[in-house]
This record gives sequence, structure tokens and C-alpha cells, in this order.
Amino acid sequence: MRPPPRTALGFLLLLLLPPTPDAARKLTPCQQCRALVDKFNQGMANTAKKNFGGGNTAWEEKTLSKYEFSEIRLLEILEGLCESSDFECNQMVEQQEERLEAWWLQLKKKYPDLFEWFCVQTLKVCCSPGTYGPTCSACQGGSERPCSGNGHCNGDGSRQGDGSCQCHIGYQGPLCKDCVSSYFSSLRNETHSICTACDESCKTCSGPTNRDCLECEEGWVRVEDTCLDVDECAAETPPCSETQYCENVNGSYTCEECDSTCVGCTGKGPAKCKECVSGYSKEDGQCTDVDECSLAEKACKRENENCYNTPGSFVCVCPEGFAETEDACVQTAQGEVPEPEENPAQPQPPSREDL
Repeated sequence: MRPPPRTALGFLLLLLLPPTPDAARKLTPCQQCRALVDKFNQGMANTAKKNFGGGNTAWEEKTLSKYEFSEIRLLEILEGLCESSDFECNQMVEQQEERLEAWWLQLKKKYPDLFEWFCVQTLKVCCSPGTYGPTCSACQGGSERPCSGNGHCNGDGSRQGDGSCQCHIGYQGPLCKDCVSSYFSSLRNETHSICTACDESCKTCSGPTNRDCLECEEGWVRVEDTCLDVDECAAETPPCSETQYCENVNGSYTCEECDSTCVGCTGKGPAKCKECVSGYSKEDGQCTDVDECSLAEKACKRENENCYNTPGSFVCVCPEGFAETEDACVQTAQGEVPEPEENPAQPQPPSREDL
């Protein structure tokens, strides 16, 4: 049994179609085979009990048993394996159609794992899990639990790689059985090795708490039998600049900017200022804006001038209908704007008669 022949025109169109983003990423032969098997298995799931349900149960069961292993069902699965633009998938189906048909009709019960039969044993483009390389050799640590279960075998399941172990975080060694610094062995026997993270205060340790440190991490110090955080902010010479305050954190510290109202500070906010910037004064323990316009001594000196307070300062403005002079705000006639006073020190341009 063969699917309907693909026309030469259809094959030519496949060649002319632009590659899809997925097709642009070249798959290895093993990846191609695995993808095809995954689609085949999905096709079997999609066609299970297709067009049946809700009728004559006895008739359906009899008919379904015939359909389950039928060539019709195989054809439906094969036709749904590849997108029309996926040239490599379509080419693989064309080349391997007879093998897939043989497995479906004759070998399925004996070899129920299509991937193992098709990709590993028949095409020899993949390896079974736990093996690698051209001859599917066992990974480091054995094929049952490669890398002691604590890492990835390079080339696992493919005909590539060298079988070496790429250890998970916390593990090291050729078989990923040993713990890296800042981890300790919480379980180790002939088959299993488990590494657990030390307390953050420990550089090396024998257990999970800060009392189990063999060596303290930088930023921590041993006090009796315990590693405790060093308070860098309590040092005789503060680590931060004069415009910053020090914030202690586990194993380190941070320098934060003082409030804008402060000249030096011991912490966050205007209540932690050592001194206040100009225009602010200590009130109820924190730097508060001074209202210069409310002081007994007038901030604005010119007559009729209005004072407006601003954060840290003030502005002096003549009222509407008044004009500024050097010494006062002078009321003007309605709609009039007085000519500015001439500065006698400024030389005047020559008159027409002088020309």
C-alpha cells in the first residue's frame, strides 16, 4: 500500500517555496527522526476511534478493531505527518514509507516503541537513552543513571558527543558525585549522591546552618563556632561618602543617597539629617522648609512687593498693575506700562542733529 503519488509539479513547488523559520534551523538526522516519530504517535492518537461513538456499540467495536490496524488508518497518519512546505519531512516520509508500513502491518506488536525500532535499530541515527556516539556506548556512570543522575551526558540519545558529564549546579567530578564549594554532601552511597547548598554565611561547610561552616564567606566573621555578618557600616571609617548613608546587608553593604534636604545623614529621609541645607531648619527632629515670607524680618525689601515661599527659598514679585523699579513696585495707570528708566551711566546714541 502506498499513499497517492505526489506529482512532479507538487514536488517542484516544495523546492521553490521559501523556507519556514523552523526549516531554517537545520535539524540533525536524529532530531528529524525523533520529530517524525512524535508526529506519527500524535497521528495515532488523533485517529483513535475516529468517526466512531454514540451508535451501535457492538457494530462499532467490530468495525473499530478492523480500522485500528488498517491501511486506511496508516494512510491518514502518513498524510498528516508533514507540512506541505517542510521539504525534509516530506522527503523522509517518501524514503521511509515502506519501512513504516512494514512496522505498522507486521512489527508493531513485537516492537511497540516506534522510536527505538525506527530511529535506533533500523535507521541507526539515534541511540537509546543513556548511550551516545557512533556505536551507542554507555554514558559515563552507566546507561541506567548517567552522571549519577546529577548531570547531562554529552551526546545522550544521539550518535554524537563524547559521553562526558556536564554536571548540574552544585556537583562536580567526572561522574558528578562530588560537591562544589558552598555545597555539602547530604547523601552519598553506591548509587546516589546528593549535594545541598550551605548557609549563605559559609564558604565551605559540613551541614546546612551557620554553625556548620568550615570557613566563613567573605563579609562574615567567625564568632565562637558561628559565622556572623560583618556590619561594615559600624566601621570607624564609614565606607560611604559624606552625601550618602550606609545600609548593612548580609555579607555586604550598600551606599544610599541622603535626602535632598540634608547636609550629611545617618539614614533615609529628612529625619536622619545631620545638618540641613540652606532654606531648611530642624523642626520636630527633621529638616523642614523655612517660610521666609513669614519671618519677622521682611524677605522682600522693595515697597509693595509680594513674597512667595518656595521649597528652600522664596521669590519676590510685584503685584499686577505695578511696575518694577530699583527701590519699589510703582502703581501704573490702567493699561499703561511705564517706560523703563534710562541708565545715566549708559552712553546714549547721537541725535539726528549731531549727525
